[in-house]
Amino acid sequence: MAKAWKFGDDIDTDVIIPARYLNQNTPEHLAAHCMEDADANFAKEVKSGDVIIGGKNFGCGSSREHAPVAIKAAGVKAVIADSYARIFYRNSLNIGMPILECPEAVQGIEAGDEVSVDLETGKIVNLTRNTEFEARPFPPFMQDLIKAGGLIPYVKGRQEHA
Repeated sequence: MAKAWKFGDDIDTDVIIPARYLNQNTPEHLAAHCMEDADANFAKEVKSGDVIIGGKNFGCGSSREHAPVAIKAAGVKAVIADSYARIFYRNSLNIGMPILECPEAVQGIEAGDEVSVDLETGKIVNLTRNTEFEARPFPPFMQDLIKAGGLIPYVKGRQEHA
């Protein structure tokens, strides 16, 4: 079971990880400040497996990879949003951070709701409100890329098995 952390539209990369914390780029350091400017308690209270719910254009702003790294390192299982900025979308997949687009889930999940997410099928269940939503799942090769931890580990793994 995962807790939903809900944020609004146009959450930019400077909200996800404020630039003042980019003097160190270890995942642990970034996780300690993830979403700090949107919710001062997020990094202290988020639990492994929790889910972020975003609105439209989640991850807009700069092209830095630090934003999805911070979210993943904080233990977030997945981000579910109406839509994503293209570079955030790409950076998330490059590091193996699962992201799903499902406007119905965004509308039907509130902060603090207990949710479950099946990344293989795209099924999202709001256990608090007893509702289900369907996001389009990633194709099998993208699921393998996410499971491998991102593009580089995925390619290395394929080379080792070639």
